[in-house]
Amino acid sequence: MGQRMILCFDIGGSRIKAATSEGGRLSPLGDTPTPTDDFSAFTSAIARFADRQQPAAIAISIAGVVDPDTQRLRVANIPCADGRRLGPDLESLLNLPVLILNDADCFAMAEATQGAGQGHRTVFGIILGTGVGGGLVIEGRPVSGPGGFAGEWGHGPVARTQVEGVTLPAFACGCGLTGCLDAVCSARGIERLHLALHGAAVTSEALLRGWQSGDPQARKTVEIWRALLAPPLAMILNTVGASIVPVGGGLSNVPALIAHLDEAVRAMILRRSDGPLVVPALCRIEPGLIGAAAAAEVAFG
Repeated sequence: MGQRMILCFDIGGSRIKAATSEGGRLSPLGDTPTPTDDFSAFTSAIARFADRQQPAAIAISIAGVVDPDTQRLRVANIPCADGRRLGPDLESLLNLPVLILNDADCFAMAEATQGAGQGHRTVFGIILGTGVGGGLVIEGRPVSGPGGFAGEWGHGPVARTQVEGVTLPAFACGCGLTGCLDAVCSARGIERLHLALHGAAVTSEALLRGWQSGDPQARKTVEIWRALLAPPLAMILNTVGASIVPVGGGLSNVPALIAHLDEAVRAMILRRSDGPLVVPALCRIEPGLIGAAAAAEVAFG
């Protein structure tokens, strides 16, 4: 696509952020409230930006997945768009090519092109925040897979209930399964874990401050959190061959925690490396917009 303009959006449940990208240079355009209950208003909000910019293509980061067979979007926080063929609908409305990606895939693309994953052939970007998610980029291309769910390693009944001599509950997950990493290793999950271990309700921020200052209960919680999280992550890396794992989300704001996780993961993978593997993400500002634009360059270039 060269230097032609891409109009990119990062769409959340409350705001639609917009920017243009030309040759990888992002120019923010501001934001607007997200119409969540009126599909016509929702598409019109996007169209208003497109009418002013005359782009060559549209790229969208959204907290949902597009079924590659039906093109229908599954997105919980924007009810009016859930189940819609958003891409084809926007293409008909705007007469432009439209690419829609999961926000975790956009995060991984941002890290692969402008962040910690630069120079790596295979990048597995993970989110440790409100949930546990991820995106896989191979040879500069996002991998979505059947149903659009590739990279969603936070879901699946893999969390152990016997860890370091401690018996844990099998926590229910919002996806409907029991024993997902999302339910026990996310920011809310580590809080849930601490409550189960010690009977104390604390925020993840307070818990990690306690861990860094040597609080014994916080240290126990973090050790069990790492023991739950590191083995599945190591198995994924053995499977996909990623040579770097950028980490985003709220828990990544504590570099010592990510280094602690990295130490455990590197001891479990087949490929030995003295250098860090699991690292804090570098694209801290608008990774959704950066990743959406980068993916569009690949898709339409």
